[in-house]
Amino acid sequence: MHVTAVYPGTFDPFTNGHIDLVQRALRIFPRLVVAVARNPHKSPLFAVEERLAIVQEAIGRLGGVEIDTFDDLTVDYVRKKGAQVILRGVRAVSDFEAEFAMALMNRKISGDVETVFLMPNQAYTYLSSRLVKEVALLGGNVDDLVPPLASKLLKEHARRAHS
Repeated sequence: MHVTAVYPGTFDPFTNGHIDLVQRALRIFPRLVVAVARNPHKSPLFAVEERLAIVQEAIGRLGGVEIDTFDDLTVDYVRKKGAQVILRGVRAVSDFEAEFAMALMNRKISGDVETVFLMPNQAYTYLSSRLVKEVALLGGNVDDLVPPLASKLLKEHARRAHS
């Protein structure tokens, strides 16, 4: 059976931790769809086009990866893509509680879609998009935490915020 996984997220911005998870997932799943959620309810810093560009720059050359956007229920999107698995990263117990509840709701909505949790490399257990944005917008250096395009765009946002 050819198993396809969908890795959904707002990815505001996509970090080196996300890249690590994609690389781990590709060892397990022959096809991985990285799905950028439009999700205007979260008030993302970056427009969806910027988030897509960051993801494309970071992982677009990897074999077996498709990059897309979505704005419907994750399980509905997963079924549309012909996938069987939702991939989620879990850094700590606090992540697990929220992710576990979401996985159970997704199972209730669609019993044929499974959720698989992967842990990141230990070096990325503290890394979150929220923290990266906070550090960058306060003038901190995040070059080693995000892909180059994300760093460049974060610096531009920080400059605009401080001018």
